[in-house]
Amino acid sequence: MNLDHLPACEPMRGAETLEQPTIEMPAGAVDAHIHVFGPLDRFPPQPKPFYQRPDGTLEQYRALMKALGLRYFAIVQPSFYDSDNRCLIDTLKEAGDIARGIVMVDPDVDSAILKAYTDAGVCGVRLDLFKRAQLPLQDIQDYITAMAARVAPYGWHLQFYAPGYIVRDLIGYFATLEIDYVIDHMGYMLEEDGLTEADFARLLALMTEGYGWLKLSGPYRLAKKRSMEAVDELAKAIVAAAPDRAIWGSDWPHIPWGQLDTGNLLNRLAVWAPDAADRQKILSDNPRKLLGFA
Repeated sequence: MNLDHLPACEPMRGAETLEQPTIEMPAGAVDAHIHVFGPLDRFPPQPKPFYQRPDGTLEQYRALMKALGLRYFAIVQPSFYDSDNRCLIDTLKEAGDIARGIVMVDPDVDSAILKAYTDAGVCGVRLDLFKRAQLPLQDIQDYITAMAARVAPYGWHLQFYAPGYIVRDLIGYFATLEIDYVIDHMGYMLEEDGLTEADFARLLALMTEGYGWLKLSGPYRLAKKRSMEAVDELAKAIVAAAPDRAIWGSDWPHIPWGQLDTGNLLNRLAVWAPDAADRQKILSDNPRKLLGFA
């Protein structure tokens, strides 16, 4: 498949150029959100990808882990591959016990596949609600309910990649879930999408009870039309409200911005969580519990 007509991603920044951690990295630090890509001849994209294949190999990520003092990581299936999880599973097998996987699957996926994925290190399913944002809210809820029932027997959690206005509209429904679930990118509540401080406050309240987790990831995605300092305030509010339900993810390789400094992104935790005890939870205790690392 020729992808030259699609937007290109920046080449990957070398690990040796990354800003070094200014915070003390806890033992067993986890990056709870990365994407990995492989050769096109082995792992072709879905029929309608949104971008050209980015850099982002396991070898490149291992160099980053060494540079930043990370011990574990979770691979999240990118839209580039949709529900073809072969690259992710191949990477899990190569990485071993330091990695976990979050796949994308269809509701009618065969049980044997779910069992094989579990054995390979998969512990969650990514639900792309951007693809379903135009559906009636009840249809979205029915989809989530079906997926929860499908993966719960394997001990998996749900991971939501969703626009903030869908997150807002699902807050009441999320409160009824009896399975762990993670909301990516701090809830993705953008002012330009009509989200308000009151909406974010409701999301924070949701995190103080039940099964929800918020991922401190992708601040640059939230800062498209506001400053990073404004996003800092969102992250600080999450940590203040629910430090036991927050996890950190780099969102590496930062599609399409491969030149972003992952070390600098990690160091924002000094602002978001100035208390070392909170950083211990966010970087180690919480994600290890959620993802099943020893």
